[in-house]
Amino acid sequence: PARYFDTKTTEPISFFLSGLEELLSWQPNSNDDFNVSAVPLAKRQPPLHSKRPRTLVCHDMRGGYLEDRFIQGSATRKPYVFYHWRYIDIFVYFSHHTVTIPPVVWTNAAHRNSVPVLGTFITEWTDGEKLCEAFLAGGEEAYGAVAEQLARIAQHYCFDGWLVNIENTLSAAAVGNLPLFLRDLTARVHSTVPGGLVIWYDSVLKDGTLRWQNELNDENRMFFDACDGLFTNYNWKEEQLERTQRLAGPRQNDVYVGVDVFARGDVIGGGFDTDKSLRLIRQYGLSAAIFAPGWVYEHLGKENFLQNENRFWGSLAEYLPTHSICTLPLTTSFCLGMGTSTFLDGKDEESGPWYDLSAQDIQPLYPEHQGTLRTSCCLQDAWCGGSSLQLQGTIPPGEERVAVRLFSLQMPAPPKLFLTLLYKLEGPQPDDFTVALEVTTWDSGICFEGNPTSLPEPNSRHHPRFLPAPPPSLAKLLATCHRGSHDWTSRCYELELQDCSLRDLSVIVSRQQPSPQETSFTCLLGEVRVLDSASVAASPPRVHSVVASQLWWQ
Repeated sequence: PARYFDTKTTEPISFFLSGLEELLSWQPNSNDDFNVSAVPLAKRQPPLHSKRPRTLVCHDMRGGYLEDRFIQGSATRKPYVFYHWRYIDIFVYFSHHTVTIPPVVWTNAAHRNSVPVLGTFITEWTDGEKLCEAFLAGGEEAYGAVAEQLARIAQHYCFDGWLVNIENTLSAAAVGNLPLFLRDLTARVHSTVPGGLVIWYDSVLKDGTLRWQNELNDENRMFFDACDGLFTNYNWKEEQLERTQRLAGPRQNDVYVGVDVFARGDVIGGGFDTDKSLRLIRQYGLSAAIFAPGWVYEHLGKENFLQNENRFWGSLAEYLPTHSICTLPLTTSFCLGMGTSTFLDGKDEESGPWYDLSAQDIQPLYPEHQGTLRTSCCLQDAWCGGSSLQLQGTIPPGEERVAVRLFSLQMPAPPKLFLTLLYKLEGPQPDDFTVALEVTTWDSGICFEGNPTSLPEPNSRHHPRFLPAPPPSLAKLLATCHRGSHDWTSRCYELELQDCSLRDLSVIVSRQQPSPQETSFTCLLGEVRVLDSASVAASPPRVHSVVASQLWWQ
């Protein structure tokens, strides 16, 4: 069927639903197995509902369902990717179809990086009025059926809820039932989707007229009260933020103030001035909804997209609270889910462009320190997948090392950790530098490094012990310990801790010799792993009853 498979290539594709009839007749179907996300939402710290301002990204690009609709990837040159997941809390996939089911590749990439994904339920124009009249004015049975289908769709495809956007006027009967519909939908999503969310877009008012308020006020508060949050329109001024903060009270983090990166209309900021909007929003303790950050790709072009993307998100970083990884194992080769080649064990196995966000790895922080450090993605060389992480920086005169924070962690440390690192030093004198991992722990009087027989040192910075060869029981898993190839260097470490909580994982680049000059370095990171030795030694669970379906022989 054309909905599920591309008519030209027969490949499985992601899809949307148009109109009320398609929504109400939707049923799970064996053809759409490809569209079910296979990656559970990773845990994070602090949890999403903590008392701090959040950041929502609303992805709206040329109508949606572009090359990202190909579930098993495509040979797209210079595609759009998003990878600053550590800096955002919620991802919305937006299009103007009635029911936007997020393409599964986005859900997989976001979930791997602890970010929930919302689809969009939208009604617009005169068709939207008719649709709303049919299901909202029709009473509890009619709107209950729509709420049930939307909750079932989110549950079936394993995404996390809905942005609801009613962009048309409503009759008195329809608007009277709208808060009841929102409450019903929110309750159903909460009960069927763990951690599920329903967010309302600032559009119609309590009397049914369509008039964007750019704030939370008495005209739209009844909708905010009926769901998990409000996403405001973009043309706000500072006094509206102040009124919103006052009215939201303890729920101020549930108001997502809209910021259009394209700066359409009378807005503050936009483009590379988006930080101006965020600075104001955060002054009032409110959450932010960044709309169409694909501006970087659409407006500035594909050519220097990765540099421009890092510049854009780097300019906002001070206003974006990050979230930490709180489970092990942590393993990543920094792949973006795209490439100009496919690498395996440091070797270019297949040249040619590819794009598949499901193959995107856990993404690090992208720290920038003006003039001394740049973190970026390198497509020209990788250990595994399509890209590596490039660290470029300088060690100042008289100093011996520079630390690059890759991940923030928040979890109790197991008694023993194994860590692996694959890296490649580039530049004229790579032998002048050494590269190692550093783990920091939260300061605590009881945290010690070392085993119980040695005299432990309380310390918040730990340099794991280098292992020339892996322990025999882990030789297979840690085979890379002494197997760098294609100029990649491989290192294995162990770290024993008592009563500690992990805080950061950093890479340390050091000079071999002290120098009065500043020294520049370029280092590619190919893979990093942090493993709990106890769970690594356990044998993996057996897999039973494997079924293969949807086979196509060529």
